[in-house]
Amino acid sequence: MEFHYLLTFIAVAALLVISPGPNGFLIAKTVSTSGRKAGFANVWGFVTAFYVHGTLSIFGISVFILHCAEAFTALKLLGAVYLIGLGVKAFICVAKTSEAVARPCGVSSSISLSMRDAYMEGFLTNMLNPKVSMFYLAAFPQFLTVNDSPVNAYMLVSAHATINFVWFSLMVLCLSSVKNVMDRPKTKKWLNMIAGTILMSFGVKLALLKP
Repeated sequence: MEFHYLLTFIAVAALLVISPGPNGFLIAKTVSTSGRKAGFANVWGFVTAFYVHGTLSIFGISVFILHCAEAFTALKLLGAVYLIGLGVKAFICVAKTSEAVARPCGVSSSISLSMRDAYMEGFLTNMLNPKVSMFYLAAFPQFLTVNDSPVNAYMLVSAHATINFVWFSLMVLCLSSVKNVMDRPKTKKWLNMIAGTILMSFGVKLALLKP
């Protein structure tokens, strides 16, 4: 693979990563309720999902999924239900935050995610999104030839994963750097309401997606 092809792919992948999507709103929800470490766990979940999607695309499994109407519909509906479920969880956090504000000092309501749960939220948000497979299946023929080895394909996946890791890690750091603001119940409430609404809208949009 020629170097300028890799640079072009990086530019395309960067535009995709920084465009508004469920990942950014998931990070906002997670950092506001569970802190910086949980936010980074989300990011590692994203990265893992990209490598799984990349592997499925390289070995042709994604082609089958996207061209089999039943498999594609099942995947997108699972993804849609999952995103809507994340939105509902965000609104549950809003309710718990309101309860915590009404309680006496020293009495709290547990709304934090474990690192494992945060990782799985990041992983499943991307793993159940057929748009990621569609991106790789559309991108690979543009930047790879039939003579390229799987190693070159994994270079593209690694570039995409690295951009994703850097961008969302910076987002986690920025959000956690304003900890005093993020810890305010009203801030948590509004962030979760916004994130929940948008995650559910992404779920509905995914449910209506056509291959």
